[in-house]
Amino acid sequence: MVFAPGEKPGTEQDEVKLQNASKQIVQTAILRAVQQVSQESQQKEKRTNSTSLQLERGKLTKKHEKK
Repeated sequence: MVFAPGEKPGTEQDEVKLQNASKQIVQTAILRAVQQVSQESQQKEKRTNSTSLQLERGKLTKKHEKK
């Protein structure tokens, strides 16, 4: 690790703490992103299913009107 002039190197223990904190931040960010994509996908699927159901209802109504 390179230190700027006047900057004191931290202990190895501090470095490990920073690495662990960084890993935790990255894992949390990835988890949130996956959850968001999953939630958006489920919402899109619900809209698609709802639209399909509405179309089916419309077809049934039109069939009955033809009689």
